[in-house]
Parts: sequence; structure tokens; C-alpha cells
Amino acid sequence: MTITMMLLLAAAGFLSGAVNAIAGGGTFLTFGAMTIAGIPPISANATSSIVQFPGYVTSTLAYRAEIMHRWRSVVVLGVVSLFGALAGALILLSLDNPSFRALVPWLLAAATAIFAAGPWLKPKVTAEHSANTPTSIVSQFLNAIYGGFFGAGMGIMMLAVLGLTTGGSYHHLNAMKNLFAMLIAAVAIVVFIGGGVVAWPQALVMIPAGALGGYSGVWLARRVPQMVLRSCVVAVGTALTVYYFVTG
Repeated sequence: MTITMMLLLAAAGFLSGAVNAIAGGGTFLTFGAMTIAGIPPISANATSSIVQFPGYVTSTLAYRAEIMHRWRSVVVLGVVSLFGALAGALILLSLDNPSFRALVPWLLAAATAIFAAGPWLKPKVTAEHSANTPTSIVSQFLNAIYGGFFGAGMGIMMLAVLGLTTGGSYHHLNAMKNLFAMLIAAVAIVVFIGGGVVAWPQALVMIPAGALGGYSGVWLARRVPQMVLRSCVVAVGTALTVYYFVTG
């Protein structure tokens, strides 16, 4: 790697951590930076999971009180998330780079649209919460499969689906979303490391930058309007979608 490329990857890692802490969508930035670095799409996708992981851990710890308040729902949906993530990650590894490359523009287009629609995909917020239902379990399993397979836009989808199928306050829903995202990423990371598809030199540059970005996200949240950051992420997602369609 050149110094310029290391700086680009570090900047992408930092910004991904920051936007994940504020609005979500960091995968677009890490995946895009690794695309520019010439990393094959499966490896770029796998490495993004590792780069995002520290931020999921810290946000989960910050929400531990809300998680314990709903521990019964959390345990059931957490187990479902583990199995779904395993299925999604194994599906990814079953593909070769050309096959996954053909899917990437469609996945990016869908994820960008979902992320852009985020403000309108608000979860159903209620004062109390209900128990898990077959709908919530199946929905979370499908979310986890997608998260293990690709992951961009997963947080927005999970927050909306959890709100519609389980209810609860926004912070309880967000706490569960962060925990499940951490579990999904953890399973995917184990599978991807076992499959030998992680780009470690790039990951080691981006991980500390992402952790710092996640910490700085709170500072940025007080100074940068969320809509500005969301618009930047949508612009990156749109540019990546066009790039993959044009070069496909």
C-alpha cells in the first residue's frame, strides 16, 4: 500500500465509525474505499465486517441497561441472529468473485434506497414492549442472513422491522439493533477469517481509525446535522452503484 492509499483507507474507516454512531451507513464508505484500493468484492465485503465491529461493541455496551430490560426477547432474537448470520456468510463464501461482483450493483442500489428512505422507515415506538412473535423471529432471521451476506443498510432495516414486530421505545429498539448487528458481524467475521478472504493489511489500517471515528461521532452529532451526513452516505452509495453498473 502507498501512503496515499493508507490515508484514504484510514479516512474511510474514521468516517464510517462516525456516521455509524450518528446515522448508520458506514459500510458504504469502507466498501467503497477498498474498491478503490483494488480489493476483490468478496474480500472488501468481508473486511468491512471487521472494520465495523468495534463500533458495534461500544454502542452495545452503552445500551446495556436497555438490553437487560428486554433480555428474554434479546436472547431469542440473538440466537436467531447467530444462525441467520452463519447462513448469510456461508452463502457469500459459496460464490466466486465474478458471481458476487454481478450482484453488487443491485445490492448497493437496494441498500442505498433503503438508507435514503431511513427517515420514513421509522420504527413503531410504544411505551411498553410485546413478546417475540413468529413474525419477529422470521423477520430477524432474514435480516441476519442479509447482514451476514452483505450488510449495507442492515441497521435501518433491522430497526424498522423490530419496531413493527416487537414494539418498544426507540432506545430499546436501537439497543437490540446494535446488539444483533454485533452478533451478526461476529459470526460473519469468524466465517470470513476461516475462509481466508479478509484483507488484513487494509483492515489493520482501518480498524483503529474506525474506533476513533465511532468515539468522535458523538462530538460530530452535536455539530453536524444528521441530514448532511445521511446525504453524504447516500451520495457515496449512489456513486458506488453507478460505478459497479458501468464497469460490470
